[in-house]
Amino acid sequence: MLQLQRALSLIYPDQCVMCETHVDERGGLCATCWRETPFISGLVCDACGVPLPGSEDERVFCDECLALKRPWESGRAVLSYRDSGRRIVLALKHADRLDLIPACSDWMARAGQKILSADSLLVPVPAHWSRLLARRYNQAAELARGLSKSADLEAEANALVRIKRTTIQDGMTVDQRFANLGNAIQPHPKAGAALSGRKVCLIDDVMTSGATLSSATEAAYAAGAERVCVLVLARVEKAP
Repeated sequence: MLQLQRALSLIYPDQCVMCETHVDERGGLCATCWRETPFISGLVCDACGVPLPGSEDERVFCDECLALKRPWESGRAVLSYRDSGRRIVLALKHADRLDLIPACSDWMARAGQKILSADSLLVPVPAHWSRLLARRYNQAAELARGLSKSADLEAEANALVRIKRTTIQDGMTVDQRFANLGNAIQPHPKAGAALSGRKVCLIDDVMTSGATLSSATEAAYAAGAERVCVLVLARVEKAP
């Protein structure tokens, strides 16, 4: 198998996931795309993962999370939702770029090291069945499945269900977003039992206000989760 992979790499060299530049490993970024991708590092808000000034040894929260009092315990994000970070999320969500999953999963495994444990249960934020018909897959579920492989963790794709199709939230205020998601996500009548007594990590592609993740967190606790944290591919940052 290894010899076959080497032969194929000679015929079809691995390319950067964002451009056509050749790279050493499948699913990687070339040096230029890596520099242009806004990976989050250093001190971050312990609730949402947004970057903050200060020492990495501190446990701090951003102004938004102090004001909103997140229902989950801790949260992390891989990318800032801008420039190449935004392009990656949109390609995964709307352009059928499932080839991005292995790279994104590896990034999420690294970003989530401080909030994930060996007994964490990965649970994707669910999509409404009508959106699944249109899109054919739930990108959060694909990320959870990929992270399960990257971090060797258990995943339960069907533990939560979205029981109502919510209005697209672009342009809504924070209050409107939370009202829109009220009771939209519930534990699955059968699969939701898997959350009882577990340390749950909710997985999603992007966090904006946190309304969707809040609804999912409340559903996870309703199903008996012991602890809930969140891990997203990208975090929208407010303009200074």
